[in-house]
Amino acid sequence: MTTMHTLPHDPYIARVTDALTEAGLEPTEHWTSDGETKGVYCHLAAVITLDPSGTDDLPDEEVQAGTAWRHGLILSWEWHTGAEEGWEKGPHWEFAALKADGSCQYVPVTLPVDGYASPAAVVEAARKVVAHEIKPDPHSSSGDVLWDGGTIGGIWERRAELDAACEAWGAAEATETEMKESN
Repeated sequence: MTTMHTLPHDPYIARVTDALTEAGLEPTEHWTSDGETKGVYCHLAAVITLDPSGTDDLPDEEVQAGTAWRHGLILSWEWHTGAEEGWEKGPHWEFAALKADGSCQYVPVTLPVDGYASPAAVVEAARKVVAHEIKPDPHSSSGDVLWDGGTIGGIWERRAELDAACEAWGAAEATETEMKESN
């Protein structure tokens, strides 16, 4: 659910989108949400779409066959409370190529940056994805990535503040869920 109020990760994602823009990878769209299903699980999410080929809005007949990132690239960030089965607590970044209908061409795969990566690290990783230095492992069904360069870049200087805000949001959501379940 996209919200109209400020979320804990809004300043972080704003800084990442600013860094991408400054680096010439201007997002075509971005949004944040408190992607929650009340009573089931709660998480914070952000989506940033890029059009590295500059062809997303062009008719097919105007696009050269084999153009990389024909319909764009999606970068996503999620922070999980750890309460939901199958999700590790904390943040992580992923990426995927987009299809014409806006869905992903493949299961999003891990972007090799820290969950609280500096905006410069996200830019560097995005550039490596665009250049196909980082790519999905075609033999993996679990979101593995072909990349042997380790974790890219550093951590955001406001990581502690962001982590505390996300933790406070998660605690408030858990309390709200518990109250609803007890009624």
